[in-house]
Amino acid sequence: MQHIFRVGEITRALKDVVEGQFPFVWVRGQVSNLARPASGHVYFSLKDEEAVLSVVWFKGSQAGVQRNGAERYDPLTGEVLAGEDAMGSSAWLADGADVLCAGRLTVYAPRGAYQMVAELVQDMGLGRLYLEFEALKGRLAALGWFDAARKRLLPPQPRRVAVITAPSGAAIRDFLRVGGARGAGCEIRIHPALVQGEAASDQIAQALDAASADGWAEVAVLIRGGGSIEDLWAFNTELVAGAIYRCPIPVVSGVGHEVDTTIADLVADVRAATPSHAAQLLWPERAVMAQRVDEAEIRLRQTFTRFLGARDESLAGLEKALSWLSPRGRLERLKEGLDSLSGRLNRAGRGVVAAAETRLEMLEHGINRARLTLPEAAALRLESLSRRLEAAGQRGLERTRSRLALLEARLGGLDPYGPIQRGYALARKTDGTYVYGIGQVHPGDALDIIVRDGLVKTDVSGVERNAT
Repeated sequence: MQHIFRVGEITRALKDVVEGQFPFVWVRGQVSNLARPASGHVYFSLKDEEAVLSVVWFKGSQAGVQRNGAERYDPLTGEVLAGEDAMGSSAWLADGADVLCAGRLTVYAPRGAYQMVAELVQDMGLGRLYLEFEALKGRLAALGWFDAARKRLLPPQPRRVAVITAPSGAAIRDFLRVGGARGAGCEIRIHPALVQGEAASDQIAQALDAASADGWAEVAVLIRGGGSIEDLWAFNTELVAGAIYRCPIPVVSGVGHEVDTTIADLVADVRAATPSHAAQLLWPERAVMAQRVDEAEIRLRQTFTRFLGARDESLAGLEKALSWLSPRGRLERLKEGLDSLSGRLNRAGRGVVAAAETRLEMLEHGINRARLTLPEAAALRLESLSRRLEAAGQRGLERTRSRLALLEARLGGLDPYGPIQRGYALARKTDGTYVYGIGQVHPGDALDIIVRDGLVKTDVSGVERNAT
């Protein structure tokens, strides 16, 4: 009967085989993906052109091998370490370094992956790829390809975006997922290209040149997921850098993870930490856009309300000034004054008449009392005085009536419509102003001629100044 292994069981079996076959080995390669957690242990990958080996260098092994519980010695030379040498340090270790590692191979069960537990890590110098990267970086920097002055700003809310990437990779899925929830909608054209391997550089450059040539896109985006320096090497070539440099539209580079830096990142107009971050740089969140629209609407309403308030105040002031200066308003004020004077005259006239009547009654009463005792002459004199008093009252009334008639005549002379009733005419322009001189009108102007019984509409055929 065939034996069925449990996962842990077969992993332990593989671990026994690996550790039994490789109890102690020497391995040389290039360091990448270096990590230094707070524990003090060091994790990195050892790589060459063919394969990758995970390595862990524990803190306790970084100062050599302990012997007899006290002394530490260098396993390469056998030299006993003391003082600062015995404390050890891994600070010199960096990505790109070419190192020689000594240790044992084992299987890390939680991940089901084999790895090397290093007892010794010796610096052999920088690796070939790292040296090539630095050489190309220095040459392109000298040409000015990395200068900030030549880099262009991204257009706000791009509507047409060309994406150069592998069409089936996780990078394009992340880019489309993040971009689909942002912005106000756009069109995306994917230009397929390999993003790893020997043919990748040529395909990436050709795809970017094609996106530039068709003149459709506003922005070009290069995206790829993370990886080692070998995985990302297609983006560290002068061929791809040249395509980015000559691209007529802004280029965004979203290659690898945030810790990865490629030549494409340095030449591009904008560098994104990841493919998802590239989408975030191109389009704002829709919630932020909606908030900006609401804020703009509120500011517009407030500005319009203030504008209408200022116009209402200005219109009220002009209306008040116009009502005070208009002929109708002046006539109304004169009429009010005339009514006041007329009232005063009427009251004064009635007072004079009342006083005269009172005096006359008093005199008449006195006469009646004295008539029995006064002689006839006195009675005649009293009658004469009564007639004189009556005549004086009549003259006072006549003077009052004359003054009132004079005021009415003066008021009638101020009425602009008075002459019309006497046969004259009044010329008025279509904007409501009255014509008082030939300088106000020109041939072709429309006029309203106001006469006693109506309105005559006419046009000016010509103007002629009096010879005098």
